[in-house]
Amino acid sequence: MTAADLDFEFELAANPAAGPGAAPGSAPGAAYGPRQLAVLNPAGLAEARRAIALWPGYAPTPLVALPGLARRLELGALHYKQEDARFGLRSFKPLGGAYAVLRCLKRVVAERRGVAPSTADMLSGRHAEIVRGVTVTAATDGNHGRSVAWGARLFGCACVIYINEAVSAGRERAIAAFGAEVRRNPGSYDDAVRTAFAVAAAEGWHVIPDTTDGRVMEAPRDVMQGYAVMAAEAIEQLPPEAKPSHVFLQAGVGGMAAAACSEFWQAYGAERPVTITVEPAQCACWFHSLKSGAPTAITGEVDSFMSGLACGEVSSLAWEILQPGAHFAMTLQDEAAACTMRLLAEAPFGDPPLVAGESGVAGRAGLIALARDTGARRRVGLDTDSRVVVFGTEGATDPELYRRVVGRPAEQVAA
Repeated sequence: MTAADLDFEFELAANPAAGPGAAPGSAPGAAYGPRQLAVLNPAGLAEARRAIALWPGYAPTPLVALPGLARRLELGALHYKQEDARFGLRSFKPLGGAYAVLRCLKRVVAERRGVAPSTADMLSGRHAEIVRGVTVTAATDGNHGRSVAWGARLFGCACVIYINEAVSAGRERAIAAFGAEVRRNPGSYDDAVRTAFAVAAAEGWHVIPDTTDGRVMEAPRDVMQGYAVMAAEAIEQLPPEAKPSHVFLQAGVGGMAAAACSEFWQAYGAERPVTITVEPAQCACWFHSLKSGAPTAITGEVDSFMSGLACGEVSSLAWEILQPGAHFAMTLQDEAAACTMRLLAEAPFGDPPLVAGESGVAGRAGLIALARDTGARRRVGLDTDSRVVVFGTEGATDPELYRRVVGRPAEQVAA
């Protein structure tokens, strides 16, 4: 791994809403207030944590220290939240999609029975006769649909998942393996989202989206609240002396980035870390939206190697948090993700080898790009005392693609 292998092309923009120039050390922007609390709040997080802790196989995923790469990038510390073992799905997504399925089914049962069921009730099959008559649906680039299908199987309802033309056959099979009906929809991810909403309205199904059309709000809020569990775990796992200075967050529709931003904002207040969103250059809806100060849709060819981030429209719920909360936005070329996957697997700087998928490495790739650019380092405040957190949101969710990119299967890397 040469120095040139770490030089990634990128574009960086400040978010004017996050403070004067969004410069590190400047006066903080708005406090985490009613606008944000209406989306994600401590009571919602507590409820999500109680429910998810009861699911079979729940355990916090590790926060891995990477001192070797931190030294190479001239940082004080680097911590990597590794999500490739979450519930056996190789991604953080079950925290959101499956949790929203549970919440949806609880609402249906409460309407029919007049009493709110517990999570234990739902896991035991106590209300199976009601649940069996429910169909949930979602659109996906892969991981979200897999998590919704897994949640539907766990709690016993029917599931239909819409995928777009670019989703690999391997990801399609992984969704179908959980018993979902998978329908391939013409066009982009955003086209599949619109189809899922339209068919659900016609059929009386329940949409479990990771974004919103402005009308369905409860389920995507539940998805984000589930994602926040991952960030809450990370904050608790950080060493007491390692208050983070920066967090890099990959952003598709923005649900995960907003959930993580929310937790760090609530935990650290005015001393919260500088928050940077990272996206593929060809579908950088957050980059253009934050830069312009208004949600901006990206049209045309939005497919990306970072398939889980190939989205052209921001979630209006995520906007409520990231519009005032993200300090910077940046874009990367697809090859940065492939190179970062290989870097994690090869671990040339003495850190443990790690398995990471193409969408899960974007935050790490963004950090590498910025840290190796003197001007960008100065602009975002990265220095030898910086303590950075990144999220490895997926492992080898497409095993064949991972093998082609890295040159060996994920099992070999992990061993």
